[in-house]
Amino acid sequence: MKKLDEIMELMTDEMADFKTAILKLELLSKQLSTLSIPISTAALDNNLNAFLEKQEEENRLKDEVLKEIEKKLKHARIIPNYLLILICSLGIISLSLLGYFGYSLHERQNEKFELYQILMETSNEKYQEYFSKNPEVEGDFKLWLEEK
Repeated sequence: MKKLDEIMELMTDEMADFKTAILKLELLSKQLSTLSIPISTAALDNNLNAFLEKQEEENRLKDEVLKEIEKKLKHARIIPNYLLILICSLGIISLSLLGYFGYSLHERQNEKFELYQILMETSNEKYQEYFSKNPEVEGDFKLWLEEK
């Protein structure tokens, strides 16, 4: 009997545990029935389509930015405009200075030559006198003039 009483007690405990488990299952089934889970894939399709539209919009914006960058790169220069202007102006100034100095050198040589001619004409008589007195120097002088 003692064993029978123990079995009965275990049985009542098991029945109480079973009853609490059943109550929990009923509660969970009620929560599950109130929970709205769409059985069709329409909601999933809607969410996916919304996500894909956002992705397409972002991709379109990125493409626009890349096209703008590409346009800027096509029109970009290695040497900036101000540097080109500076180089051209320096070239023009240097050519002008070369022309001026070349012209002034040529003019100075012409002046020296004219002065030399004037001196030769005025002192030609003196030279002729000297050369008549020293004929051996006249040949050396002519060679010297040809070298100059």
